[in-house]
Amino acid sequence: MTTTVEFIQPWTQGADGQGATKARELFQKVYGLDPQGVWSAPGRVNLIGEHTDYNAGLCLPIALPNRTYVAASPRTDSRVRLVSSMDPENPVQADLDGLQARGVSGWAAYPVGVAWALQRDGFPQVRGFDLALASCVPVGSGLSSSAAMTCAVALALDDLFGLGLGGDEAGRVRLIQAAITAENDMAGASTGGMDQSASMRCRSGCALRLDCRPELDAMSNVRQVPFDLQSAGLELLVVDTRAQHQLNDGQYDQRRATCEQAAHLLGVANLRQVADQVNGAADPPSALAALLEQLPDEIMRRRVRHVISEIGRVDRFVEAFGRGDYVLAGRLFNASHDSLRDDYEVTCPELDEAVDAARQGGAYGARMTGGGFGGSIIALADAGKGSDLACDIAERFASKGFKAPRALIALPSSAAARES
Repeated sequence: MTTTVEFIQPWTQGADGQGATKARELFQKVYGLDPQGVWSAPGRVNLIGEHTDYNAGLCLPIALPNRTYVAASPRTDSRVRLVSSMDPENPVQADLDGLQARGVSGWAAYPVGVAWALQRDGFPQVRGFDLALASCVPVGSGLSSSAAMTCAVALALDDLFGLGLGGDEAGRVRLIQAAITAENDMAGASTGGMDQSASMRCRSGCALRLDCRPELDAMSNVRQVPFDLQSAGLELLVVDTRAQHQLNDGQYDQRRATCEQAAHLLGVANLRQVADQVNGAADPPSALAALLEQLPDEIMRRRVRHVISEIGRVDRFVEAFGRGDYVLAGRLFNASHDSLRDDYEVTCPELDEAVDAARQGGAYGARMTGGGFGGSIIALADAGKGSDLACDIAERFASKGFKAPRALIALPSSAAARES
């Protein structure tokens, strides 16, 4: 018997779309008046280049059609009132005056943290606000629901308080930094910036080749790469394994610290510097082996091997997909997952089983996506095959006693925007 899979459908966009309507109606119900506007930002899925962003590397995200919507109005005081459609009966409050890092707990830390970060970045005109949030980005799935939230809030505050940042790429970079600061310093969830960049800067039909070297400016660190699945006759299946996914439990921080320590021992500012040397060598495997011999322990060597090889896989994937070599593109997906499983050790049984089922079901390739330790996998497959692969994964999960997975078919979407 075929197992039925829940497919997560995106809400329609625009001023009268499902997303804006849900956020607006929640605002009206809780606060008793109309919001000044509604803004949205997408979740993201990273095609390849995992745990490379905080190593100044390369990554290749696309924005999802699934978005977070915020209806908001400014206040004249420092009070922030928030409500989410996930818990509409329990609004929360905070105050920006005298606020310090980690001064707000729970989900409210993310939107409040954005306002706090903008104030610290030289925008004292940012004051309190009322906000209602609704989202069809699944939470805890590794699809950056938190970045969708913080980026939607950043764009809303930019308009509400006349900051003038949202209209160009350089300005959006400052909003991205505020979203990153909110996650890192207020919510205590480490993030390297890829998720927020994707949510703010992606375009429909494209992947965002993001170069995370700190010396690059806002205009030179991204390149829009054509990623037209429909014309290629392909689908990108995203499966939320529903395994618990958290980035604030210390595992992410441990790996980041190990990479920073390795860079210090190698005498470089970041692992990207040695990655470019290794991947550009005449014999990359030998160059990598020689580099790893300089490191003191096996765990550090495995972590560095993943980062260096993963950075190299990004442009190889771009080139393979661009010339229609989907077999090689799929193999690069596979190599990425195997490296994340064996060297970086950020997968879990649900992720590994889902990837294995997708590969056996005929996908060109499959890999975990996101920070790991739970969350989602992606599989590149021929058009029309995604539903069958999702059912294969669900049947595998049922046989293992795992939670039933959820799925969506991803098409590259556009970045954060004002809805009304």
